[in-house]
Amino acid sequence: MLRFAHIDILWGLVAIPVFIFMFLEITRWKRKAIKQLGDKEVVKQMMPDVSFSRPWWKFALFAFAYSLCIIGAADPQIGSKVEEVKRKGADLMILLDVSNSMLSHDLSPSRLESAKRAIAQMIDNLHDDRIGIIVFAGQAYVQLPVTTDYSAAKLFLNTINTNMVPVQGTAIGAAIDLGMQSFDFKDGTSKAMIIITDGENHEDDAVAATKAARDKDVVISVIGEGSEEGSPIPIIKDGKESGFHTDSLGKTVISKLDENMCKEIAEAGNGVYVRATNASSGLNIVLDQVGKMQKKQYESKTFKDFEDRFQIFLALALILLLVEFFLSNRKNLSLSKLKLFEVNKK
Repeated sequence: MLRFAHIDILWGLVAIPVFIFMFLEITRWKRKAIKQLGDKEVVKQMMPDVSFSRPWWKFALFAFAYSLCIIGAADPQIGSKVEEVKRKGADLMILLDVSNSMLSHDLSPSRLESAKRAIAQMIDNLHDDRIGIIVFAGQAYVQLPVTTDYSAAKLFLNTINTNMVPVQGTAIGAAIDLGMQSFDFKDGTSKAMIIITDGENHEDDAVAATKAARDKDVVISVIGEGSEEGSPIPIIKDGKESGFHTDSLGKTVISKLDENMCKEIAEAGNGVYVRATNASSGLNIVLDQVGKMQKKQYESKTFKDFEDRFQIFLALALILLLVEFFLSNRKNLSLSKLKLFEVNKK
């Protein structure tokens, strides 16, 4: 497994095309200057010791050495050892509502962004628990399978938006069923789901799906996003708000948090219900409950003992720079004299 300790330094390689352009321009200028002196072949005979090919070799050596220096400075590292590590934790599936109502601003900056920020903070505090993400609106999709790769989890989290599910609605039951399908019940680890939603479920029987999950010892908790007073649902076009959603009568639709539905799901799932606010996301309370769950052992493979390899690249760059330094722009004098002798002999 290869990685770079300072990957941003690789941007230095962008300078190579600039060097090539400058070298070609200088070479063209030199050729034009020589052409102004007279016939090219005559000028070459007047400068028998000057090599017209060695500058190309010197530039190639310099460009290659520069590339090796940049790669070396980025510190390439190789995972030299794959070790099987035994971990003890639980499987945690986040079910995130991405319906349009999650764009409402009764939580700052919006219900969805507030939820994503809280999930990112939660991921930073995880250690050995595995995490997965399911997004849902009128349908549900697995955004991230259960994994211990927390960096990947945050990467996938950043891409979540309300446009990724084409069918609008809030099918919480479908999301729970998909979460059950995503779990591996053979490994014996404890399972839990955290549903983050405004609770406006109209598509299916979420409580029935919750009870089915509870029968398999899956604990389901709910975090309510929004307020009882509600908030208009903004219309987003080209990344900007352009008014609010209206009903068939032209009245602005107000999305309200359905706490009764959220509490009913949490109670059926032997979990807890917490309402998110601008001051607290509520995830800490839910994670405290997850922390009390029985943690069972599972196995995971990971790369360990990354070793630096920058020395190789810097050493090669130094060798090339030394060769370039000692490579003269002048031809070999003895070779030039030999050619001159042969010409005079003829």
